[in-house]
Amino acid sequence: MRLVSLALLAASTLALSACDKAPAPPVQESRSAIDAPPQIPVMGPERRILAFGDSLLAGYGLEDGESYPDRLEQALRARGVNARIANAGVSGDTTAAGLQRLDFTLKSQPAKPELVIISLGGNDMLRSLPPAETRANLEKILQRLRQEKIGVVLLGMLAAPNLGRDYASGFNPIYPQLAEKYGAVLVPFFLQPVIDKPDLMQGDHVHPTAIGIDAIVTATVDDVADALPKR
Repeated sequence: MRLVSLALLAASTLALSACDKAPAPPVQESRSAIDAPPQIPVMGPERRILAFGDSLLAGYGLEDGESYPDRLEQALRARGVNARIANAGVSGDTTAAGLQRLDFTLKSQPAKPELVIISLGGNDMLRSLPPAETRANLEKILQRLRQEKIGVVLLGMLAAPNLGRDYASGFNPIYPQLAEKYGAVLVPFFLQPVIDKPDLMQGDHVHPTAIGIDAIVTATVDDVADALPKR
């Protein structure tokens, strides 16, 4: 992992924590790369997926249709998967806030999702919240989804190096350890495809541009497709 790039993330703490308070920044001049029509006919019943997380899923700073859940749905349909992804991303959410709204979110879905994609913990890290709290909240979320027999894709995050080795040693193992314990599909570091590429990041150095989102989708679509229950 390139430490300089991660340091940029840490320097943007205020930008991420204020996502739910300030208007979105101007959209970058970029076009999405997933514009081709489906190459495989979309077949079968709808595969309902819930994207549950923070501003990285909500589509902060992007136009309608450019968020990760939107582009992921298109990529899955291009592979013939009749995916329907509900975007339950809320800018500024911590793991505690996510846990608090989980039951309501699940009950508000028109149909029970087969899979939940979780992106939470980035705000915990940028606010230097205790890793033990982040772990406990994520574990309760995974326990709840296990009770509902819903599969999970866990989008991992890494601690910024300026938080120190002690913090990183407590934070970084959370995602792989919980994924292994609860049988979730793990994406080790969600922002890996864009973290060292400033042209794929918005001006706040935290959120990807539309083209950056496409790069992340390309890197993760197979993980999501493989995580769907077999039929």
